[in-house]
Amino acid sequence: MPSVRGCNLPDGLLYDVDNHIWFTEMDDGTVKIGMTAVATAMAGKLVAFTPKRVGRSVRAGKSCATLESGKWVGPAKSLAGGEVVAVNDDLANDPGLANDDPYEAGWLVVLKPDDWDSVKGSLVIGSEVASAYEAKMDAEGFGGCN
Repeated sequence: MPSVRGCNLPDGLLYDVDNHIWFTEMDDGTVKIGMTAVATAMAGKLVAFTPKRVGRSVRAGKSCATLESGKWVGPAKSLAGGEVVAVNDDLANDPGLANDDPYEAGWLVVLKPDDWDSVKGSLVIGSEVASAYEAKMDAEGFGGCN
C-alpha cells in the first residue's frame, strides 16, 4: 500500500487526486466512493455527513455529499455522475468513522454510474498514486497525516 507523508493510499482503489476521492468498482457495476486519508487529515475531525439521498442523481463533477469538520465545510465531489443507490448510514450517525477508517467503515455513497468507462480512464490506480499525491500535497502545503 502506498503511503505518502504518513497517509495510506490502498493499492486496490482508483483515485481522483484533485478532489481527494477514491472509487472502488463493485461486482454489480456500481461504484463505492469515499474520501482519502489525505482529505480527512486536512479537514480534521468530521462532525457531520449529509449524503445525497438514495434515488437522487449526482451530476459528474458535482457533490455526492457534504461534510463538515470544526474547520471545514464542503462537498465530496464525484467525477462519476449517476444515481445514488446506497448511503453510509453508519457514517451519518458517526462522521468520525471517515477519519478513523476512510477506506472501509468511512465510505460515503454507492453510485450506479452513467458513463463509468470514461471516468475510470481519468482516475489514478492505487499502485501509481504516490507521486501524484506527493505533488498535490506540495501544491496545497500539506505536511502529512501524522
